[in-house]
Amino acid sequence: MALPELTLRAPCPGLLALPWDLPLAEWQATEVPLRDIAVGPSRHLVRFVEADGELWALKDMPERIARREYDVLRHLEDECLPAVRPAGLVRQPEHDTAVLVTRYLQGSWQYRRLIMRLPPNRPLQRARLFDGMISLLVDLHRNGVFWGDCSLANTLFMRDGQSLQAYLVDAETSEIHPELSDGQREHDLTILVENVAAGMIDLATRLERPPEIIPQLIDEVTALPDRYRDLWDVLHAAPVFAFGDRYRVEGTIRELNELGFAVDEVSLRPVEGDRARLQVTVGDRNFHCDQLRRLTGLEVGEGQARILLGDLRAHRAWMSRRAGAEVPDEAAARSWTDTCLTPGMRTAHAVLGGAGSPVQAYCDLLEVRWLLSERAGRDVGNEAALAALGGSAPTDSAAKTAVADSPTGPLPRIRDDDEPY
Repeated sequence: MALPELTLRAPCPGLLALPWDLPLAEWQATEVPLRDIAVGPSRHLVRFVEADGELWALKDMPERIARREYDVLRHLEDECLPAVRPAGLVRQPEHDTAVLVTRYLQGSWQYRRLIMRLPPNRPLQRARLFDGMISLLVDLHRNGVFWGDCSLANTLFMRDGQSLQAYLVDAETSEIHPELSDGQREHDLTILVENVAAGMIDLATRLERPPEIIPQLIDEVTALPDRYRDLWDVLHAAPVFAFGDRYRVEGTIRELNELGFAVDEVSLRPVEGDRARLQVTVGDRNFHCDQLRRLTGLEVGEGQARILLGDLRAHRAWMSRRAGAEVPDEAAARSWTDTCLTPGMRTAHAVLGGAGSPVQAYCDLLEVRWLLSERAGRDVGNEAALAALGGSAPTDSAAKTAVADSPTGPLPRIRDDDEPY
């Protein structure tokens, strides 16, 4: 009998003790701590196991494909790109197969669980899901990664403030290159449009959505390449302007920072006459989370950091008005953490019944408060926002519609024990 060959990056006792000598399909829940988690369409068997206090995803497939996917995921991890993290590879020569082990992405959503909770007349909410996919594809392409199978089924989504961060799940067809050609990027875009359109139409049919939504979905999906090119152009533009118009450099940097990108280097190179070409080297999408980390030590997502920094700046302005002088950033950050963030996270998370993370709950509270305050023309305060967030506010259909229609309003909450799609 040919024994299995284990390569584990997390050599925990529970993982080591799993019955790797047996095919994954033969593992029994009575003997192995399997978790029944619904997955989308997959060419290969996927199962989940709980070991050493963590949840792991196991995928059975031919060794050649498993090895390639493991190597790609290792590369994505090294480049800090949004993808599931590889935890191991187990060769099973006796069964002519292999098992890829990845860490389960806690707090993630499958698109089906998300879309089925969005009313069909909420295109702005669907747009957040599409924006997440486009941002993921741009990040991959900027780092020389050809996905090869961009689809909703191969993507997981996580809340990040009032945006959705998309994560690559399936890298079976992915390739790593020093740089992608325009043709490779366009090919990936074509695959994205075809797969996303098919996935959305299939789900709309399964959910028995009104037939008139199908053309609307197709229009939304066929617009994705334009969204991609707009973002790509912003990141790679090299405008030419008069050397005296150097103020435009600041505007370009501000635009990139607002999108969340840190700027690593700026160069102005003379071209013809008194004109210069601006070239900007853009780093990772972590501008705001780096700022927040420096001030508070918090580790949060880029979208969450953008919201929290806005709250921190408002608190600093209030402190400065009360003191009659500018309050240093560090002092404002300490005060904000103690008097706003910590109690706000605790209260908002409790109102939501512990769903999601405390940081995300506080971000939702801030967003609901802002939306309700805009409608009322005054600051409604935390109590009213908490009541609306928890669903205990007096019925106000106009206010509820304002929150639901907002492209930044809180998305529907999904618990681990929600019914499967």
